[in-house]
Amino acid sequence: MNKPEALLSTPFVDLTSPHIELEEELVSVFREALRGARFIGGQAVEDFEGNFAAYCGASFCAGVSSGTDALRLALMAAGIKRGETVVTVANTFIATVEAITQAGARPAFVDIDEATFNMDPASLCEYIESCCDISQDGRPVDRKTGSTVTAVVPVHLYGQVCDMDAINEAARKYRLTVIEDACQAHGAAYFSKAENRWRTAGSIGAAAAFSFYPGKNLGACGEAGAVTTNDREADQLIKMLRDHGQSKKYHHEVEGYNSRLDAIQAGFLDVKLRRLPAWNEMRRERAHVYSELLATDKVVLPAEHPGSRPVYHLYVIRVKDRDGLQRRLSDAGVSTGLHYPVPLHLQNAYRHLGLTTGDLPVTERVAAEILSLPMYPGIKYEQQQRVAKLIVDHTGGVFCR
Repeated sequence: MNKPEALLSTPFVDLTSPHIELEEELVSVFREALRGARFIGGQAVEDFEGNFAAYCGASFCAGVSSGTDALRLALMAAGIKRGETVVTVANTFIATVEAITQAGARPAFVDIDEATFNMDPASLCEYIESCCDISQDGRPVDRKTGSTVTAVVPVHLYGQVCDMDAINEAARKYRLTVIEDACQAHGAAYFSKAENRWRTAGSIGAAAAFSFYPGKNLGACGEAGAVTTNDREADQLIKMLRDHGQSKKYHHEVEGYNSRLDAIQAGFLDVKLRRLPAWNEMRRERAHVYSELLATDKVVLPAEHPGSRPVYHLYVIRVKDRDGLQRRLSDAGVSTGLHYPVPLHLQNAYRHLGLTTGDLPVTERVAAEILSLPMYPGIKYEQQQRVAKLIVDHTGGVFCR
């Protein structure tokens, strides 16, 4: 008997099934907003902000219109000034660096840990110690640009929290503000040895940026984002900046932006937030299935940082013949992704920074071999089994079990 057609075609992500499951609740949110003419701000936004802040273990949350706006406004609220340098990584979506430059700062890239693909704290320290002088006030100054380094943006890539103890230690030493890019890490957790407790992404730095793009673990039905923080003043400033700098209607304390979160999207997110813990646990279970099925010597599996509890926004493997494998899977009806095939320091948009091939060797090596497999809470075991068999057959691996 042939397998059902649904199992022969495996999408990269399934955004249809969860919305069908929640259809009545989502329609109810829309109906309430429609009948009450409540579309911008209001109680729906405030309710979601309170609930998401609590979920992240943060004191405050400001809903905004996208993850890019979230990171930009978080940097501005942290006092990052035009011409200063903000350190981040090159294996991330361009929005991370767009937000830095849109805030007026200059990006500097450091390399990643080869096992986790997250920022390597040693590379951060090496950049400061090798490329910077320390000013009288204790802050690094980039020798090449003369720019003061004032902040670091660790990216919790693919749903795994960075080594925040080490990054925070370096930040304290060099007086850097830490702004988390948590756009792929809704609900991811990290055990801080320094504090002897678990921390949730979004509560570990001065502030954190989240994206609720539809494909995220917690996704809106459109564009949306948020900033979480434990700093009341930063939260108040972000809420002014997102609304044309208004403290109240027509009273503009600063020049701001139109970066507000729609009330309907906030209501949708609140409905989904109640399911997020279960969805994340399902992702972890599916990730462990992949890891069992793909335990061969030809596939490098995702590595969980000790003391980290990833939520597997993406399940990313490394293989030598990445492009050939991707074609093989595509021909078999399996959709995959590349996150991200060209590191940002090699993109034309950042050519002016003067970086070239070889400047970030680990980032470049990883970028040539990574492949994102289908990953979503509802993926079936039979689908994963078929994906794994195609990979093992193509790579000719020997099982390590």
